Amino acid sequence: MFVTTSQPSRQVPAVSATPAAENGASQHHRAVPADPQDGLRFGRIPITNVQPVLEGGKFPAKGVRGADVRVSAVVFREGHDVLGVTAVLFAPDGSETQRTRLAAGPKGSDSWEGALTPAYEGAWSFAIEGWSDRYATWAHNAQVKINAEVDVEVMLAEGAELLHGAAKDTSDDVAAKVFKHAAKTLANASLNVNDRLAAGTSAEVRAAVVRYPLRDLVTRSESFPLNVERDAAGRGAWYEFFPRSEGARHDAQTRQWSSGNFRTAVDRLPAVAAMGFDVVYLPPIHPIGTVNRKGPNNSLTAGPADPGSPWAIGSADGGHDAIHPELGNFADFDAFVAAANEMQLEVALDLALQCAPDHPWATTNPEWFTTRVDGTIAYAENPPKKYQDIYPLNFDNDPAGLSAEILRIVRLWIDHGVRIFRVDNPHTKPVWFWEWLIGTINAERPDIVFLAEAFTRPAMMAALGRAGFQQSYSYFTWRNTKEELEEYLVHVSAESAGYFRPNFFVNTPDILTEYLQYGGPAAFKIRAILAAMGSPLWGMYAGYELYEHVARPGSEENIDNEKYEFKNRDFAGAVAQGKSLAPFVTLLNKIRRAHPSLLDLQNLSLHESSDEATLVFSKHKHIAATGSEPARKDTIIVVINVDPHSMREGEVTLDLDALDLDGLSPDGTFIVDELITGASWNWSKRNYFRLDAHMEPAHILHVRR
Repeated sequence: MFVTTSQPSRQVPAVSATPAAENGASQHHRAVPADPQDGLRFGRIPITNVQPVLEGGKFPAKGVRGADVRVSAVVFREGHDVLGVTAVLFAPDGSETQRTRLAAGPKGSDSWEGALTPAYEGAWSFAIEGWSDRYATWAHNAQVKINAEVDVEVMLAEGAELLHGAAKDTSDDVAAKVFKHAAKTLANASLNVNDRLAAGTSAEVRAAVVRYPLRDLVTRSESFPLNVERDAAGRGAWYEFFPRSEGARHDAQTRQWSSGNFRTAVDRLPAVAAMGFDVVYLPPIHPIGTVNRKGPNNSLTAGPADPGSPWAIGSADGGHDAIHPELGNFADFDAFVAAANEMQLEVALDLALQCAPDHPWATTNPEWFTTRVDGTIAYAENPPKKYQDIYPLNFDNDPAGLSAEILRIVRLWIDHGVRIFRVDNPHTKPVWFWEWLIGTINAERPDIVFLAEAFTRPAMMAALGRAGFQQSYSYFTWRNTKEELEEYLVHVSAESAGYFRPNFFVNTPDILTEYLQYGGPAAFKIRAILAAMGSPLWGMYAGYELYEHVARPGSEENIDNEKYEFKNRDFAGAVAQGKSLAPFVTLLNKIRRAHPSLLDLQNLSLHESSDEATLVFSKHKHIAATGSEPARKDTIIVVINVDPHSMREGEVTLDLDALDLDGLSPDGTFIVDELITGASWNWSKRNYFRLDAHMEPAHILHVRR
């Protein structure tokens, strides 16, 4: 498991004869191994609890091109010598591309942490190295002993020998010169002891040692997998709309609707792109069942003109490999995808593995469903909700046949330009199936992304991430208080980031939280800020920008839910009247695109606020130099009042180390630019704030460098 790459020579004692027992028993000779460390779980320097490692390395941890991946380990040794710990990153071809010194964690924890940054997509790996830091050990011991006037000349001589050897070993002329000068001074008995020690521990020597550490007993852990995927797997802003509503028309005389289609839905794309979204997500576009079709507000009786729920898939017009006739045909869909792509939008398609009672599979393959004792097929239930218009699939009767058919369907839509699938209720299917399906697809097309719509138990959500889902809906939707948000932001950015990428959707056709129902426009703005700034993935469902907040009595769903009827919204009119959140959403997405720190998951730090309803967090990123741009740092601080009903004020106390400031002014201040209002202020460790939820509930601050 561990490899020691540098260690002192050891003498192995020879095997000696064992004196015969007095009772005359024969002697027993036991061979001593050539190296007693071979095959042991602990190396010379023990390395344990390496992260991110999933199931001992059975599954790869998740990474995104150019995003920092937090790595950590517990590393220690016997005695008091100083340790160094390094993380090493290996490219898909096995070459070493990065090594970074890890920082020590809380005193006494023996924990070490840092970050690695894979540059492109592929199957990467990483390892942790623990080693004895010869220079730091000598410098510490020399300082202590010389101050106590113990072994003074011995300690100075050891330092001179150490740095003389370092000068010989390095190929850097500048570092060699520094080491030689220090060694010569340490060995010069004619100089003052303190001056000799100061030369051996100078800032120049320490800086050179950072670049060229003096390592001994180097022990490397085994390598662990890291799957690095394209941007869309871990970054992006999603917008959901129903194509049938875009261009739908209502006849006032007949009170009948005519459906929109892919050709009319194209007209909505420019506005979505203008708001800065990256993905347009479509609910199922397949034929909708007529048997047990649901009416308005999930009623059990549908009129002849009611369109039904798109998630009740399948009719005489076809199943998952067909398009609803009112939406158009494959040529229309292809044109829609092409138009979206021209506007830098990707199309995400719903993969809902369930069927209406009149889906063709119900006749051709009844074994793919659950048959009850009375001979009927069981419909879907999520108590207290009942879905009489949907038959769930059963993967236990014919797993090979059903799996092969679903694979065919996914490949079909990929052939029509779909590279992202939002998967409906994946937690109601076996996890093995997703591991197989996503693994099979990604082996053919690593660019295909799957989002899990899984509002379910933590263990299942974690398993789906391990099985291959690139991202998932999350509990963010129901985390509203400062305490809840702090706990959840830490969890998703640090504790679960190796296997779970959260997409912070603020609403869905099924979810309208009490916070939004009763919080007014301020609640909608607050949740949008939290989602867009808190996660590199966020999304909203159409109508959010219009503050749609009226729920069906007794539920968390919008009244007159679009799942069961057409909607004809006047988005442009609302903007013109100043009654739309769209301009603010546009600003949020513009800020995201301008600041790379907001597009990483694992770089979030919490800060203190004296107010119980004001949350403070920052995101920080080092941006490497390019051919035309120098290296730089990007830091965003978010101070947000999460109480939509009040004005809050108090003091923010910043963790300046987390902000990685290059240097403070003599008065301890630095400049922040407020990205919502355009104001600029001098801030310091402690800062007063006043945030009125009805005016501007948050500060989004960029630290000026």
